[in-house]
Amino acid sequence: MKPVAPLKAFGREDLSLAGGKGANLGELIGNGFPVPDGFVVTTAAYGLVADGHDTRTYFEHVDIPSDLREAIAEAYAELGGGPVAVRSSATAEDLPGAAFAGQQDTYLNIVGEEALVDAVRRCWGSLWTERAVAYRDKLAIDPAEVRIAVVVQNMVQSEAAGVLFTANPVTGDRAQIVVDASTGLGEAVVSGLVTPDHYVLDASGRVTAFTPGRREVVIRGTAGGGVVHETGNRTKGEALPREALGELARLAGEVAAHFGRPQDIEWAYAGGRVSLVQARPMTALPPPPVGRLNPFQRKLGTILLEYLPVRPYPIDMTTWLPYGPAGMMAQVTAAFGIRGVFEGFLHEQDGVVYRFVPPSPRFTAGLPATPFRLVRRARRHDPARWTEDRRFQAFLAANLELAARDLTSMPWPELIRVPRQALDLVQPVTDLRIDYLPASGLALLRLLLVVKALRRGALFGELITGARTRTSDANQALEDLAEEARATGALDADPMPAGFAAKLRDFLAEYGHRETASPILVTPPTWGEAPETVLGMLRALAGGSPSPAPADRARDRLLRHPLLRGARRRAAIARWVEAARAGVAFREDSHFYFTLPLPVLRRSLLEIGARLRDAGVLQRPEDVFHLRLEELESVKDLPASDLPASGLPASGLPASGLPAPSLAASDPRLDGLRVVVQQRAAKREELSGVRLIDPRAIFPARHVGDAIVTGTPAGGGTATGPVKVIRDPAEFGRLASGDVLVCPYTNPSWTPLFQRAAAVVVDTGGSASHAAIVAREYGIPAVMGTAGGTSTLTDGQVVTVDGDAGTVTAASAGTVTAAS
Repeated sequence: MKPVAPLKAFGREDLSLAGGKGANLGELIGNGFPVPDGFVVTTAAYGLVADGHDTRTYFEHVDIPSDLREAIAEAYAELGGGPVAVRSSATAEDLPGAAFAGQQDTYLNIVGEEALVDAVRRCWGSLWTERAVAYRDKLAIDPAEVRIAVVVQNMVQSEAAGVLFTANPVTGDRAQIVVDASTGLGEAVVSGLVTPDHYVLDASGRVTAFTPGRREVVIRGTAGGGVVHETGNRTKGEALPREALGELARLAGEVAAHFGRPQDIEWAYAGGRVSLVQARPMTALPPPPVGRLNPFQRKLGTILLEYLPVRPYPIDMTTWLPYGPAGMMAQVTAAFGIRGVFEGFLHEQDGVVYRFVPPSPRFTAGLPATPFRLVRRARRHDPARWTEDRRFQAFLAANLELAARDLTSMPWPELIRVPRQALDLVQPVTDLRIDYLPASGLALLRLLLVVKALRRGALFGELITGARTRTSDANQALEDLAEEARATGALDADPMPAGFAAKLRDFLAEYGHRETASPILVTPPTWGEAPETVLGMLRALAGGSPSPAPADRARDRLLRHPLLRGARRRAAIARWVEAARAGVAFREDSHFYFTLPLPVLRRSLLEIGARLRDAGVLQRPEDVFHLRLEELESVKDLPASDLPASGLPASGLPASGLPAPSLAASDPRLDGLRVVVQQRAAKREELSGVRLIDPRAIFPARHVGDAIVTGTPAGGGTATGPVKVIRDPAEFGRLASGDVLVCPYTNPSWTPLFQRAAAVVVDTGGSASHAAIVAREYGIPAVMGTAGGTSTLTDGQVVTVDGDAGTVTAASAGTVTAAS
């Protein structure tokens, strides 16, 4: 194709020649949409002039070859030689995940050949402005791969212009169209110089909401070229006739349908006609509203949302999510006649998770037989003896064998099989859960019925939390380390005393496979890979006095019931309490052991990532998280893969990126993976500020008196203290004794903090979630599912937490009290 060609000659497949803007506009023209006629100065023309230069100054003063200048002049004359709009069109812009809005330059109402050539040069130069370079760096886009075209179109001297979104950019509602309009050229709206008229339309063009603008400035073209800014008239009526809104709504639906996704469209209105001057995919668009959830969806939502503190990566979606705890529970529920409980709740777009929809269960034909299967399994499998099961012993042995293997010395064909081997390890624990959970559940149900019958139902939560578990063992080990640190100052010593360091290593060897952020994701580091998390917990614990072991008061109170005076009755009830606790311990401990393969799974993925980095596919080993497991497995061999990958320290933490060699560019398979990683990384960055779901769909707001935050009551009475917002494990050390812990989520890693907190307020979760259970064990108030506690409450703010009412209210600094 010639370096200068008509706009209508291009389609969206011509991105490399016409850039994003030119390809999209050419696609619209070719499909009959009202787009001003024009031409494209292609990326080939840019390449002729660039000659390896990458500074704005060079392009703004470079002489254009005479044949290229003549081609531009000829195309301009064919347009009529009148005013034109000159817009940059880079190859990396207007793509899903990388809109590049405002990063390159646009010049309006350009008149004359010399002015046009100068505008083209300045568009080329805008590829290398500081803002454009910084934007590309943020998205990890290789500057060597970026080219720029220039789109030249007949100028629309608009009476009104603006922007429309084919979906609501705030709520994500795909049934709404949002239009911003103002008088004059659309640059005033796009650049934010005016407060535009704001419309919300339905698909038919009916106005469902309207907010008048102020039209502070009007931009208009001048007869000799260029534009002028005039003071706007705030007293005039709407900038746009209502019939034009109907036309915009029609075009919005057709353009979105054509491109197959919501669009951000710039438009102009003149002489009773709407013209489209730009169309690109909407970025940072929230997922569609989930609508009204049924009670079961809301219940599951409280559980699953707590497990999603970060957006899952593609490698999560194809490894630990379907095979880890969520996949395990999907198999467990399916074994008892219920499907769809822990499956299909995350939706992907462009290879990136963008939406969470709490699932609805489906009952199978085998459901009526479930009670009989439960009883049969309960009789055969005692949770108090589950670690004696031969399947469990075989699981431990297989895990030790795989964890002991040297991943760095493995050839690629062997290494690429390790992730599947790690995932296969967890199946025996899933089978154990299926067999032993029925007795656990029945023991809990029996105890609940007993305490209800004795009118002691309030004791149930405390009764079942007295079991010894691997989590309680870890907490006690942390308390012991904190006590030593408190007495010796080991945490402040540099270097750390050898004896204390050895004990810390022993602790990490025993408990280092625990997750820091989520039990259902592989991408966050484990305790062993992020020892700073453990050090933060130790600092929080060492900052106060030792915590007394929780007394078994609930059990003693129950056994003192008047109807339990007989020794046999008390003994039976005591056995039932222990059986229920054994069931709780099985649930906790089976999860503890279930996650044993997690470190080797992470290490294998990071080793694969390090080798792909050395092959030029990735910039950093952890970029492997942007790929799916089957995509990695499609690489059957990797040149020089028999050599250990450099850059992974002994801890297994990913090293910083190194300059990429050229191997990937010479191998189409690897180059394809490299492009996929870049695209998904850009999409993930785009969505960084977008929630997977509006939490109010799961945790509807409750208005209770003077409460500043409300949520689900999780018990524990009331307590008053200063707020401390802890957003992730890296901040554990900030919590002081007596603080009100306010956090977005919790998991077992957070448990030690509860020994210091006066109360707990959590954005997610419900009364049966981990935080609620542990809070009841320690006798502190907890309010769950606040949806916005971390964004409403601030550090140092003194509040009263009522765990029985589910409220947080303001309090004065002089009223700090412990739980009551």
